[in-house]
Amino acid sequence: MDPTTRTRSSPDAGRAERTAPGLGPDPGPRPRLGPGLGIALAAVATVVWSGSFVTSRALHDSVPPVQQAFWRWIVALAALAPFAARAAWRQRHVLRRHLGFLLLASLLGIAAYNTLVNQAALSTSASTMGMIMAASPVLMAVYERVGGVRLGVRRIVGMLIACAGVLLLMGGGRPSLDFGAGDLWMAGAAACFASYSALLRHKPREVDGLAFLFAAFVLGTAMLLPAYAVSLAVQGPFDPTPSTVGPILYVGVFSSALAFFAWSRAIALIGAARAGAVYYLQPVCVAALSYVVLGEATSPAQVLCMALILGGVVLSTGWWQAA
Repeated sequence: MDPTTRTRSSPDAGRAERTAPGLGPDPGPRPRLGPGLGIALAAVATVVWSGSFVTSRALHDSVPPVQQAFWRWIVALAALAPFAARAAWRQRHVLRRHLGFLLLASLLGIAAYNTLVNQAALSTSASTMGMIMAASPVLMAVYERVGGVRLGVRRIVGMLIACAGVLLLMGGGRPSLDFGAGDLWMAGAAACFASYSALLRHKPREVDGLAFLFAAFVLGTAMLLPAYAVSLAVQGPFDPTPSTVGPILYVGVFSSALAFFAWSRAIALIGAARAGAVYYLQPVCVAALSYVVLGEATSPAQVLCMALILGGVVLSTGWWQAA
């Protein structure tokens, strides 16, 4: 899941924003178009983001991780530029004032997160990646506690259950600290996503959503450029065939453009809490897609871990109370 969200400016922009766990702002009053369309759009975004893990795994032996990430964001920039470049240019002075925030957000959410996902795909399954990623709201809750928010017993219990599921998953279905390299890379990716999501809560209100998105893509791609040059020198360029270019176009256009549009519309229709409930089905979507596309079967131990992780996250977030 690629993690930047478009926000909408309005005359009452001072209104406090509610967010699902790092996935976008709740714009407040919602159009009366019915919940069905909103749920459908949230499902589209979730399925598309789930496909990113599958494409990373599919490319693990043909495109080096850094090159995957670099070209993903080049494609995303090309897809977004017609809609966002002008907004970013108009807000160039505002963006410059908040350059420190933009740099940190771009490092965590653009440069580091997706590169770590691609690195994890070298040695772990797509379904395992999706399950570890599903526990990222636990770290978001930790950030809230550091910020002075009282978590409560329910949230703490939910966090512990989700953590137990992740540890069992990384230990191969049994209590163990002998974690695989791919699982550790994915845990690092989840930490980057959670940190980025926590940071988004403090995005300056004067920064337009499209301008922020475009600037983050530009800065994140620039950060990847030195690592990309090293990868070219050491590993050589990948072979641009339909089997390599196709998945990169998918994650660049769909996961980095279409999914974010669908997600923002879903939040406008049904609110962040109910859309977030759909997002928590991502591990199930990843497992199904990885089975259909890659032939990766899900073991009973993985099913148990998935139940623990999802159950713990749902209990911790309490989305049913806000929906």
